[in-house]
Amino acid sequence: MNAILLIEDDLPLGTALARALRQAGYNATWVRRLVDAQKWITTNTFEAIVLDLGLPDGEGHTFLEELRAAHSDVPVIIASARDALSERLKGLDSGADDFLVKPFPVDELIARLRAVLRRHAGQSTNQWNVGNLVVEPSQKRVTQGGQVIELTPREYQLLLELVRRAHRWVPRETLMDALYREGDSVSANALEVVIHHLRRKLGNETIQTIRGVGYMIGGNRGATQ
Repeated sequence: MNAILLIEDDLPLGTALARALRQAGYNATWVRRLVDAQKWITTNTFEAIVLDLGLPDGEGHTFLEELRAAHSDVPVIIASARDALSERLKGLDSGADDFLVKPFPVDELIARLRAVLRRHAGQSTNQWNVGNLVVEPSQKRVTQGGQVIELTPREYQLLLELVRRAHRWVPRETLMDALYREGDSVSANALEVVIHHLRRKLGNETIQTIRGVGYMIGGNRGATQ
């Protein structure tokens, strides 16, 4: 189930949009302030963000620019009543994937959301580069500095989850789900064991930890995909 972060301060509209997203099968988290949005994206992983521009504690443009400056490539749809061409261009130039002018049919938002998720998935399947680390999902191949790194299925699946969300903290729960998908039983400390093996193969500094929250790969270095 795709996790969507909805940032909308209007109570009736936010309630309606969050309900519609959940009815469409998305795991929607709704916040009304940018400070709350920042807290959620620090400790959770979202597949897309629906962003209003005029929030009580700041500008959506600023939030988006900071998101992109942190190397986050999460798809963002701006949903705003600002219908001037200059506003739409500013939003897209700031890093938005789409711009939807209020009022709009909820079905249109859902359709546009599906479209940006498809585009993002298509862009993400060929190759992931984080520093000198390259992951090629089509071949399940991992290289570092041009050298092939041999990984077990669980190590590979965990690394893939991390590089897909490079420069963002990935919650423990998300990584544990990745281990469960590989089948067999998973012990309580399985995640720590696999992370330890990955660090041994890739270097101790490759994967960063924040206790009680999760892990991150890439730090502040640039990434391409």
